[in-house]
Amino acid sequence: MVSCPACGGELPDADAAVQCPRCHLATHLFSAVREAAGSEGGADPTYLRTIGEILSSVDLSSASDPAPSAAQGLLSRPARFLATRPGAVVPPVPARDAPTIAPLGDLPALPAAASSAEVRRRIEEYFQLGRRLGLDFTDFESRWGAAQLADDTASLEVLAREMFVHLASALTEEYESALGRRNEIAQLVPTPSADVELDAIRRATLVGDLTGSQRRLVHVRDELTRLEEEWQVGRILVTECDLLAQTLRDLGGDPGPATGPLEEGRRFLGEGKRAEGERLLARAAVALWSLLEPRFFEELRRLRDRMIEFRSAGADVAPALVELRGVAAELRQRNFVGTVTAYQRLRSFLDRTAPPDGAGPLDEILPARSSPSA
Repeated sequence: MVSCPACGGELPDADAAVQCPRCHLATHLFSAVREAAGSEGGADPTYLRTIGEILSSVDLSSASDPAPSAAQGLLSRPARFLATRPGAVVPPVPARDAPTIAPLGDLPALPAAASSAEVRRRIEEYFQLGRRLGLDFTDFESRWGAAQLADDTASLEVLAREMFVHLASALTEEYESALGRRNEIAQLVPTPSADVELDAIRRATLVGDLTGSQRRLVHVRDELTRLEEEWQVGRILVTECDLLAQTLRDLGGDPGPATGPLEEGRRFLGEGKRAEGERLLARAAVALWSLLEPRFFEELRRLRDRMIEFRSAGADVAPALVELRGVAAELRQRNFVGTVTAYQRLRSFLDRTAPPDGAGPLDEILPARSSPSA
């Protein structure tokens, strides 16, 4: 009985099946996924031999060419999805139906003070809060000392009001930052604890309880950091799959036969099933690469030919050679995100260097080289 290389599900009638009944991976991708995932022995995938052939057809003997930069760290903040090239149309990505949490909106009103002593107490509290937030209150401190020496209640009330506005604005920025982080991770997994804290922060801020808001912000940041670390692998895999799918679309392909495991993996993450979700997403990335690979190398050959043509006409293509080396280096590490990113830089360089359409042969628009008689 044949089993799906993505989810492990068995196909009772493999000859008649067109896709896995569990994760919907197209059956014609089974062999490619097994090979690319390394489940059929330790031999290097075919694409490593292909990139070697492309490299060998370009003169890379220049010792002055710097080594390609590593792609590690590109996803140090996995939630920040890599941008596609300008003009690319990105279709909607299925995500969890997470509850919406409203922004703070307008700044809250300063609570009324009953007495001069209450104003002084609030100012002292605001100074403590400002120190926790790392704010520069030098000007407020000098005004605070002068108003106290003069026992100027009116100046103290103005000072308290300005400090409140300053702190409320800073806390609003902190809240919006935390809310943005929550919205990103909530696309994949539930965030119940963070949601409760954010709602409490919003209510506390609106009634002027800035100290309570700051205390809860510390808690929500800790919770979001824990979630980001716990689900980091899944988020990176989703980013990788989205990038591969979009690159395939950009090159005229259809990622549909491989998106079943991606959607199923996202569903598992949304249900809190991390191990199952990560396994499916890893196989989804391999399946998407299997679809992308032939178009990708066709595109690389086209770019390789342009590089040779440019250099023959006297153009400096050293940066393009570095990026092509980067593509090869990332492929050897089976880092598909790094591979696509290096390819995007290579294409971007050649697009900037390419002659405009209809401008004539390349050697007619490249800067003229000095002749011996010049």
